[in-house]
Amino acid sequence: MSAETIAENIARLRRQIPPEVELLAAAKGHGPDAIMEAIKAGVALVGENYVQEAQRAHKAIGRLASWHLIGHLQKNKVRKAVAIFDMIETVDSLALAERIHDECGRIGREMPVLVEVNSAQEEQKSGVSPREVERLIRAIVPLSRLRVDGLMTMGPFSEDPEALRPAFAETRRLFDRLGRLRLPRVRMRTLSMGMSGSYRVAIEEGATLVRIGTAIFGERNDD
Repeated sequence: MSAETIAENIARLRRQIPPEVELLAAAKGHGPDAIMEAIKAGVALVGENYVQEAQRAHKAIGRLASWHLIGHLQKNKVRKAVAIFDMIETVDSLALAERIHDECGRIGREMPVLVEVNSAQEEQKSGVSPREVERLIRAIVPLSRLRVDGLMTMGPFSEDPEALRPAFAETRRLFDRLGRLRLPRVRMRTLSMGMSGSYRVAIEEGATLVRIGTAIFGERNDD
């Protein structure tokens, strides 16, 4: 896709997305050149699904954007991930949180994280079930190198955006309830939900960050 088209897509999205909602360019399957064009068009957040792809892009682009991991993180990739990403959106177990904490301690940094909620409760999806989210967050609180900034969810697989609304609404209710607990190092500032086909519904249900790939970069071969 041309630089002009990427810029036009981002401009159109900016007109549709409220200014208080952050736009993250989900770069899965797209290389550094396309990511750079999105940054030139004003995108400040870039999301990568895979650590290896993020390494290549980060080497070419550096800190011109803030990097979010939006795909499942394997424990054996945590060391590389904490050196690249500014936020990890997909924490779904205490064991993973502990590994991130240890690696952050090794390099002397703090990592903002989101807890991934399996709001659709689909077995094939990553994430913690809604009823277990508070327990996981309370277990993360003693990990001084981590800061829980909110929640992330995918919602169910569906071509119909309306089919995702109940999952988004439930995640928002959970987000609000956890925010009222005022736990230490738990800020509940970011509610990451909604992608190219569902971001409008996600925003209506309270998303503060939407993860947009196809509507910026076009179709991907691995979709």
